[in-house]
Amino acid sequence: GITLNRVPVADTVDAVNQVLSEQAAGKDPGVVDLIWINGENFASLKQANMLYDGWNRQLPNSTLVDYDNRALTLDFGTPVGEMESPWSSAQFQFIYDSARMQPANLPRSYAALKEYACANPGRVTYIAPGPGAFQGTRFVKGALYEISGGAEQWTGSFNQQLWDQWAPQLWQFLNELKPCLWREGATYPKDENELHSLFANTEVDFSITLAIAGAGSLIAEGKVPETARAFVFDDNMIGDFNYVAIPANAPHKAAALVLANLILEPELQAAQIVPENGFGLGYGIDVTKVTDPAEVTALQAAAAQLGPAATDPEDLAQSLVSDMPAEYQNLVEQGWQMHVLQAQ
Repeated sequence: GITLNRVPVADTVDAVNQVLSEQAAGKDPGVVDLIWINGENFASLKQANMLYDGWNRQLPNSTLVDYDNRALTLDFGTPVGEMESPWSSAQFQFIYDSARMQPANLPRSYAALKEYACANPGRVTYIAPGPGAFQGTRFVKGALYEISGGAEQWTGSFNQQLWDQWAPQLWQFLNELKPCLWREGATYPKDENELHSLFANTEVDFSITLAIAGAGSLIAEGKVPETARAFVFDDNMIGDFNYVAIPANAPHKAAALVLANLILEPELQAAQIVPENGFGLGYGIDVTKVTDPAEVTALQAAAAQLGPAATDPEDLAQSLVSDMPAEYQNLVEQGWQMHVLQAQ
């Protein structure tokens, strides 16, 4: 059998620094078997050649992972390769009030949102993009994807020429939207809480969330009305995954592989989405690939526990696209400040 010894860390970088210091000291094996890791730290270990390679698609449960989706094969712009396996996910979604609006009338694209906003002046806004307000940045990136014909071309390596080609059309779209927005786009909510407040006070018709529970956790916290529901556009809903990785000098690689595979078990994936388990994160697997009847039942039961305020898991999967490489972040945020916020 395998004994799992969970070692809490204040920050993922602590575990990464442990591995890097072992590398510097020539210590092999080290002491870390598996790390729950984020994009920045994954890139650090990859650069240092301190990641065990060639394993993620060998896991029996890897057949449930959508390795064709660039949202999953790129970790904040760094190719995952065969060096990490997904655990869970988060995805951009909108929130509406079912007491005020029917699902059939919801906008399902940025073009439709603009049409809705201009037919209902002042009823739509979005978070100002900027450092610490990545939800606003994601909203703008999603618009860029739609305007330019899709996410695929943006998810490879950074391309200045591509940016120069499409940025003017992005600013044009957002400036056409601007006079239709809340306060005619003169000011924007600075964060999620401010947008939730405008939504709860019925000043605007939509808010946003990244939670698998959709509006559920916000209802529980009293931030939005009980009739709030989550939804997605048909495409260009930016999401990302978090992963586990195995250091190159891990002392118990075989046991780490067993754990990485266990994490992908549909029953565990189902359990982790339920907020009462204290996790409440999205799926790491593609639920549409699960065929075993008992596993399908477990996933359906977990989805039912999320309640009606959550987005349908299949809608999430179908609309999911990858974020852009990090180099675009400043261009989007600073460009928006200059060309949209300050534009007359």
